[in-house]
Order: sequence, then C-alpha cells, then structure tokens
Amino acid sequence: MAITLKEVAERAGVSRAAVSRTFTKGASVSSKTRAKVEAAAAALGYSPNILARSLTTRKTQMIGLVSNNFHNPAFLQIFDQFTRGLQKEGFRPLLVNLSEERDQDRAVRMLQQYSVDGVILASSHLPESFAQAFVAAKVPVVHAFGRVHPLPKVNTVAIEDIRAGRMAAATLLARGYRRLGFIGGPREASTTQDRMAGFVAAGQAGGARTETGYAGSYSFEDGRQEMARRLRGTPAEAYFCADDVLSIGALAAIAEAGLVVPRDIGVIGLNDMEMAGWSNINLTTIHQPFEEIVATAVDLLTTAFEDPDRPPEARIVPCHVVERGTLRPLV
Repeated sequence: MAITLKEVAERAGVSRAAVSRTFTKGASVSSKTRAKVEAAAAALGYSPNILARSLTTRKTQMIGLVSNNFHNPAFLQIFDQFTRGLQKEGFRPLLVNLSEERDQDRAVRMLQQYSVDGVILASSHLPESFAQAFVAAKVPVVHAFGRVHPLPKVNTVAIEDIRAGRMAAATLLARGYRRLGFIGGPREASTTQDRMAGFVAAGQAGGARTETGYAGSYSFEDGRQEMARRLRGTPAEAYFCADDVLSIGALAAIAEAGLVVPRDIGVIGLNDMEMAGWSNINLTTIHQPFEEIVATAVDLLTTAFEDPDRPPEARIVPCHVVERGTLRPLV
C-alpha cells in the first residue's frame, strides 16, 4: 500500500496542509516544519502523487516539448538537454512530434488535451504562426531556434542567423576562396533564409561569386543529393552548409566523387553537434550553443509562469567558428 499524506502528517505531528505545502514548489512553509515533514517522509518512504496534486492546483507541471525535425541527430542532443533542464526545475517534459502537422489550431488543441502548463517549440522551420497560436490560446510558449524579431510576439531564443551566415562567408574569404556555394535546408525555414542572406551579402561584399541552393530537409541524404547535383556541374571552391547534418551528407558526396576535402573542395557547417567532431568527420563548423539556448528557453518559460503579463522577449546567444579539418589554412 502506498504511504499517504495523512500518515506523513501524523508522523511529523503537523497538518496535512503543511505536508502538501512542503512538497509544493513555491509554497510558504517554515524551515522547522519542512525539516519535520521531510524526515517523516524519508522514514516512511513517501513520494508525493503529482497527478493527485494537479487536481487540486490545476497545474500539471507538464511542459510540451514540441519539434518537427526528428531526422536531424543534432536534436538528440537538444532533447537530452531540454528534458534534463526541465526536470531539474521540477517540470515534466512531454515530447511531441509535429513532423506531419500543418494545422496550428489542431496542434494547440492536442497540447491542451494533455493539460500542459506551457510549451517549448524547438524548431527552426515550424511557421511562426504556430507559436503565436499558443499565445492566442493563453498557453505560455517559448520558441527556441526561431527567428528573432526586434519587437517579438512570442518569447524567442536563438542565434542571429544572418550574422552566422556572414561569419561563414568571412571564414571562407579569409582562406582565399572566391567561388562560394551555399546549401540550405527547406526553402521556407527561417534559418535557411537568414543564413543564406548573410552569407550572400558578405560573400559579394568580399568580391566573391556566390551560388545558392536548397536541400529538401535538414538531413544527411538530402545534403548528399544536393552536393552530388552540384558536382555534376562546375562546383564552387567551398560550401557553407546551413546545418552540420547537411555538411556530413555533402562530405559523403564529395568522397563518392573521388574528391578530397579540403584539397579539392572546402566545407563549413553550422551547429557543432557532437558527431561533427568525430575524427572521421572533423568538420569545421559554427558552434551553436545548445546548452545556453536550452537554459535560456527554460528561464523564459519560468518567467512567463511567474509574470504572465510580461511582454514577450527575444534573446540572442552568440556563436563562433570551430576550426577543424574541412577548410584549407588561412592565407
């Protein structure tokens, strides 16, 4: 039989309300009472029933962690950090796959059916209207990896993608490349659009000739196919692939064509996911600070719970180039 709240209260010599407050985050309880309750709970082996408590508080502590990019291995790292970060703050993450979902209102209704207290959208190519639909439904939401606006309509945390594109172009120009290529992900993704805009602007300003194109998705196979298509013509001297997994697919296509990186073609990616540093890949890339983005997203969501009337905020985290082995040395 499970130990009840009443049994803990009797052993500690306090009221059942005091036991409940002790195990409710943010509730007021004296240090003396807390110590007595925790000692009694430990002695009896009591664990609070979160589901039962939610019936009283109308708060489930459940957070919808929503994405539509489960084919990208970078998101294994992102989900790992998000779930640990949310659990550390006492929340219960609910992982939701919206890969096939196009109806934002249906997505909102689905999350509401699970009685989530809030939502984190971890996606760069869900339409911005998805996050705004949660705001309209009075569900606290944070868009991680979304497009940053000067006057945001939703809480957002991301790198500055236009600046990342400029950083990639500057890195290639500094190594003497003058025919530059860009391989983006889905055409509609804000990350593709902004990283390409920054890359092309900086490349042209530096006197380089630039070419651009899209892969169907942020995936290894689409990156491989798009690079293979480029190699059938006259390829650029170096490519900025807007995501590491695209870059790894591109590296595979280059090797299949009998070419050598960086001797024949240079490649720079973006994300710095764990496998980018593996010795058989050794990808030069732009580091996107997943850990900082996750911590900031959780902080923004917690702040939204504490101050529901606070205006939406956009936070930009910095990125930087990680030098490895897929570009030639500085000239």
